[in-house]
Amino acid sequence: MKPHRTLIISVFIVASCGLAYELITAALASYLLGDSIFQYSLIIGLYLFSMGIGAHLTRYIADKDVLHRFIEIELLVGLIGGISALFLFTAFGIAAAPFRTLLYALVAVIGTVVGMEIPLVMRVLNEQRLAFKDTVARVLTFDYMGALAVSLLFPLFLAPKLGMARSALLFGLLNAAVALLTARVFRLHLPRYRSLKWRSYAVLLLLLVAFVFANRWVFQAEQRYFGDPVVFESHSPYQRLVVTQWKDDTRLYINGNLQFSSRDEARYHEALVIPAMQAAAQHKRVLILGGGDGLAAREVLKYPQVQQVTLVDLDPDMTRTFQTSAKLVALNQNALNHPKLRIINDDAAQWLQHTAAQFDVIIIDLPDPSNFALGKLYSVPMYRLVARHLAAGGKMVVQSTSPYFAPHAYWSVVATLEAAGLKTAPYHVYVPSFGEWGYVLAGAEADFRLPIRVDVPTRFLNAAEMAQMFRFPADMARREVEPNYLNNQKLVAYFEQDWANVMR
Repeated sequence: MKPHRTLIISVFIVASCGLAYELITAALASYLLGDSIFQYSLIIGLYLFSMGIGAHLTRYIADKDVLHRFIEIELLVGLIGGISALFLFTAFGIAAAPFRTLLYALVAVIGTVVGMEIPLVMRVLNEQRLAFKDTVARVLTFDYMGALAVSLLFPLFLAPKLGMARSALLFGLLNAAVALLTARVFRLHLPRYRSLKWRSYAVLLLLLVAFVFANRWVFQAEQRYFGDPVVFESHSPYQRLVVTQWKDDTRLYINGNLQFSSRDEARYHEALVIPAMQAAAQHKRVLILGGGDGLAAREVLKYPQVQQVTLVDLDPDMTRTFQTSAKLVALNQNALNHPKLRIINDDAAQWLQHTAAQFDVIIIDLPDPSNFALGKLYSVPMYRLVARHLAAGGKMVVQSTSPYFAPHAYWSVVATLEAAGLKTAPYHVYVPSFGEWGYVLAGAEADFRLPIRVDVPTRFLNAAEMAQMFRFPADMARREVEPNYLNNQKLVAYFEQDWANVMR
């Protein structure tokens, strides 16, 4: 193979690897720290800035050392970028407090060395007596093609199939392979070829061993920061699922955030479902948005009058896991395999826009509005869309974060429902794993009546408890807050501010 062709092919691989490290660190940051839009924006900005620094530093590399330094940079990028995800998982498990500093420092280091690659390649190609316009055109063409390839592969294949740690290691291996291939092709021009060759083999071997044992390493890191033994974990294109088990307590975490504990989830799910079921004029047709664990569906299916339950959850990995895992199926009492239940894996808002179906009860069991992607599902347009699918006398309920820990966010949900033209009945319940948790019951009718009885067997909820839930003490009283519209996303700001105050 001609030397310049080797370098052009290398550009494609180098560009793929460079973007991959950026995507992996941003995804890990959103998994472990939340607030995905902020994390992606900050990491991309810091990464590009650092690449600029790296590109500037190449001016201090002498022409006679360019090829040698390019190979060394490839080995360095492969080593640092390859182990980046393993390092971040381990760092988060050992010490969560300085994790942000370590994360951003790592992004800056990777960005700096990645930024040196393309300028060095162009200088080597220039030495091959290629016309400058041809050099620039070819390098940038393959650079952009490599970026496109990894931007498609990462969410569709690499993240769900290999996971973050192995994906990073795979690209690290590719960087090291580029170093070795370049050294072999240009060996006659490299006085220290043997040294570069053996260093390349050493890095390749190290990354290959890490790739083989990566899942075990990540598993051990997760054991440290989840506390309880991890019995199941899965990457999907949308989120990371982890299930832990300690004695009789099974817990689900999504992107590191606790979703339920089997010891007290009945409090949460009975409070979510039963008031709406009791308040609706009838409950033959029920829609659940979210709730891929099947626990809300379990409560709905207690009512014999229910004829059909439609569950819309974005993540097929979530619903499949809770359909097939014996331990998790036992928790939801096989609700996701019930003949009355239909599962649709789709975006809730998009699905609602394309269906004309009407429902007697709509249960919205979505994750907290911790970022703009989720905040849109708690907006005035979203609730207007949901209300159009309520049958006459129908009721809807929204899980609405904590009125104690996040009072501005909670009452913003109430204000948003009211701005959408709905009558509301806010209520709350104490769930030991979360503290005081809030919900909002809503409907179109002005003669809104609160439920006064429970018609199905329960572990926690009864008529007396249900009446108490709709009373708020002074420290959870209504706040003057704004509704959540798509153009301002006030709810996300309230949510972040409230929980930041809790963590102080």
